Amino acid sequence: MRFTRVLSAALLAVGLAAGPAAADSSPSPSPSGGKDAPTLAGTSFRTATEIEQGQRATASGSTGDYMYWSFPADAGERPTVKATVKLSEKHATQSWQLDVYDGLRRRQACQYGAQTRTAAAGTATVELACVLRTVRAWSEPWANDPLPGTYYVRLTVVGLQASDLGQPVSAEVRADSKHIGGPAAVDGSLAQPLVPGIAVTSAKDDGDAADGSRKHPVLSGIEPDGGWSSSWWSDRWVWSGIGAVLAALAGIGGYALTRGSGRPSRVPPNV
Repeated sequence: MRFTRVLSAALLAVGLAAGPAAADSSPSPSPSGGKDAPTLAGTSFRTATEIEQGQRATASGSTGDYMYWSFPADAGERPTVKATVKLSEKHATQSWQLDVYDGLRRRQACQYGAQTRTAAAGTATVELACVLRTVRAWSEPWANDPLPGTYYVRLTVVGLQASDLGQPVSAEVRADSKHIGGPAAVDGSLAQPLVPGIAVTSAKDDGDAADGSRKHPVLSGIEPDGGWSSSWWSDRWVWSGIGAVLAALAGIGGYALTRGSGRPSRVPPNV
């Protein structure tokens, strides 16, 4: 009876511990509507328009232009970038492409999604999508794994006729992430996320500013909600603890079943 009560209490604790871990797999919530959606796009990596995850950004331009946006992605997230291009009423066949680069400006491959699409003559819109690999907290220097930091989105036409060059177009871009959690955890972390300018320090880096704060110029002002993760915690710790508890319960149960109850029925006589 006592073993049954212990087992029930342990299973209840396991369920409470697994609850937060399961919640981590839900998509990232949309940001609050306090910030206005950007209506302009940059023309290069340095002038990329900053957007938050879950925020819809729009821009107007001309066919042949390069449109750039940037957003933050942290370890354990699997970003998904979607873009919709609205074309002019009269146009010939066009091919549009959506590229995503990490903080080192390395082009990241898409796991799946229509990264390049061709719009036939008269097509009103083109929809593109790119689902990246899960962002890792740490990677080998020679690897091309996505790492925490700023990610750049580039939208441009890659094939069109000369008669369509310069025609007006409008674009809509949105970046979201699904948190993967423990299955993507690694034993390591970057010293700093790959954010442009984060490693650049001012001339007075060794001293404090007049207001007592240390000045570090950073070219990018976006970061995930709640800041960048420390990368050492993941729900893998929760499931490891659950496994340890179940192993201990299995040992207690096996001992309780094999030891028997009371004294043996027959006691050998004393010699």
